[in-house]
Amino acid sequence: MNNGFDPASIDVLDSRAREIVECRTRLLGPAYRLFYANPVEITRARDVLLYDSAGNEYLDAYNNVVSVGHCHPYVNAAIKRQMDQLCTHTRYMQLNILEFAEQLLGTFEDELGHVMFTCTGSEANDLALRMAKYHTGNEGIIVTREAYHGNSELTSGFSPSMGENSRLGMWVRRVPAPDTYRAETSNMGEWLTEHVAAQIKQLHRHGQGLAAFVVDSLFTSDGIFAHEPGILGPVLKVVREAGGVFVADEVQCGFARTGSHMWGYQRHGVVPDIVSLGKPMGNGYPVAGIVVRPKVAEAFGHDMRYFNTFGGNTVAIAAAKATLDVIKQERLKENCARVGELFRGGLQDLAGKDERIGDVRGAGLYLGVELVRNPRSREPDSARALALVNELRKRRVLISATGFNANVLKIRPPLTFNTSHVDRFLTEFDGALRSIP
Repeated sequence: MNNGFDPASIDVLDSRAREIVECRTRLLGPAYRLFYANPVEITRARDVLLYDSAGNEYLDAYNNVVSVGHCHPYVNAAIKRQMDQLCTHTRYMQLNILEFAEQLLGTFEDELGHVMFTCTGSEANDLALRMAKYHTGNEGIIVTREAYHGNSELTSGFSPSMGENSRLGMWVRRVPAPDTYRAETSNMGEWLTEHVAAQIKQLHRHGQGLAAFVVDSLFTSDGIFAHEPGILGPVLKVVREAGGVFVADEVQCGFARTGSHMWGYQRHGVVPDIVSLGKPMGNGYPVAGIVVRPKVAEAFGHDMRYFNTFGGNTVAIAAAKATLDVIKQERLKENCARVGELFRGGLQDLAGKDERIGDVRGAGLYLGVELVRNPRSREPDSARALALVNELRKRRVLISATGFNANVLKIRPPLTFNTSHVDRFLTEFDGALRSIP
């Protein structure tokens, strides 16, 4: 795992940390992972600040789950109020789920007419692909090279970023992400379309056909590529001509994060067939779902029922509604645009002084900083990227790394990040760069 703690180095930890790690291993087993060479024990938080057990303050530049900030009082109050009143499932008539569904659908295009609720983004993508396969009668799924779409049996099967030991489905085909730093092309849309078309041909040759093209429009697990809005248009044309549907995975790039639009795919001027939502939807409370074209849901809904005990429960809906209210009331999309531009500019200024930074890219408050050994060869430098992640952790600024070579710094703070937070980040980042040879 990128930026994962190595259990073999447990002896370098202090006695308290060592005791906690050993206890985790004994009770939770070997599959769980911790971040950082020296893991952090977080005990409380507020807005974009985290605090460890000793009271030390950390700047959170990574967590998008709490999209409107840790422990937001408006969201927490809505959750408590609903929990004190009722927590139950969707098989009883209730107005709150209908009111929120109408509010949520109002942020999408008219063609997307239904919303269905789950607990997690993995469940949302699982449901989206079940529906896509049923609608098309096909099996094949096309994703980008290092995509992540979930950890269920189905979704892990088309999440190559889970690692070489995690098996991909025989019905999965991969295409390269639109690497605007390295790809030698003047038309990224055509370039990506050619790769997708070639994989569609292979799926048909093997008798599987194309069920869905699934993509996070910021290509976040591939390395965060956001320079070129509009590249998905020609891709969708060949996908739909082949009988497939387009699933936009908005779990990481949605909910105003790009600054320019509410949903990441909207930067490309396209309308998906299914949109999956997750992580930031309830500001830490488990709620997720899909938004879907009625014609795609029609046969699935007619032939089988859908029920999820906790998906769309009354408390989840209260959390989701409150989170969406805060995004609108506090104008967080506009904040992402303004602060993100300042943030990206500051990182680009540092890149101009340090050739180890090969590229700075992103949209709004989702930024990637690519580390290279040589600016001319553009050889990835994963060792230095991870060293920077851990040096920033020492300086109490939390980020992580992403991309096939784990050489892209992943900066994804809550949407409430402001200019003072940016100043603090850039100061510590500059210091971290200077401290690493």
